Amino acid sequence: MQQSTHKDPLHGVTLQKILEQLVAYYGFDTLGELIQIKCFNDNPSIKSSLTFLRKTDWARKKVEDLYLRTLPKLNG
Repeated sequence: MQQSTHKDPLHGVTLQKILEQLVAYYGFDTLGELIQIKCFNDNPSIKSSLTFLRKTDWARKKVEDLYLRTLPKLNG
């Protein structure tokens, strides 16, 4: 049986995992500078950020884009 490989690097990666990796790599301070949204700058937490990002498509897209740009550094 042949495994199918997906070209989408976001396939199978949860928003929570993306956020946790970005926070571990950058910290909320730098993350808040890179993506100017309140949930990263005003009393940030994974839980509150996930709540906001799940409801706000444009913010989620910015986080996913940053994750894709950061992925080579995370794996390297």
